[in-house]
Amino acid sequence: MEFIATREELRSHYKAPHDPALKKELRFLDAHARTFLSKSPFVLIGSQDGAGNADVTPKGDRPGFVAVLDDVTLAIPDRPGNNRLDTFENIVANPAVGLLFLIPGMNETLRVNGEGRITADADLRERLAVDGRQPATVLVVKVTAVYMHCAKAFMRSELWKPEAWPARADMPTLGAILRDQLALAESVGELDEWLDDSYRKSMW
Repeated sequence: MEFIATREELRSHYKAPHDPALKKELRFLDAHARTFLSKSPFVLIGSQDGAGNADVTPKGDRPGFVAVLDDVTLAIPDRPGNNRLDTFENIVANPAVGLLFLIPGMNETLRVNGEGRITADADLRERLAVDGRQPATVLVVKVTAVYMHCAKAFMRSELWKPEAWPARADMPTLGAILRDQLALAESVGELDEWLDDSYRKSMW
């Protein structure tokens, strides 16, 4: 198998992009981007460490959980998770981030590129608290590019069509997966119960 090694070779396999695809990129959060963010409950964050090792992590919360601080600044609260901190350790080493915001049922997405920094600022954490529970830290992103992404990927995948979804019973539970991968002694039922309890107690 041969791999493409240059930009010119890559471009030779594609048509030139249409003007709107190039011109739609903004350097600030306009009214449409702000509206999208106010209704989005989910974002994927792409990052790389100093050596170029990549990571993508999901962040989800109530719609509008990402705060717009000004025209070029976002704040993303970090709710309780597994404490691996893969993405945040990447950002400490390399601030470049790519964000993809989703709204359930909407095929178009909002893409934001920028530079991230992590803060434990008390006022910002209080502003982003849920039911009195503050995030451990907040990811503050200085926006460098904003644009809407077309619907084709979601239309092809039929992601929002329940009739196209596989039956959940066709996939093992996380407890079953962890039991096999880690050779755990606990039963699948015990592990699933532990996970459910953990979710209930540490959502925020």
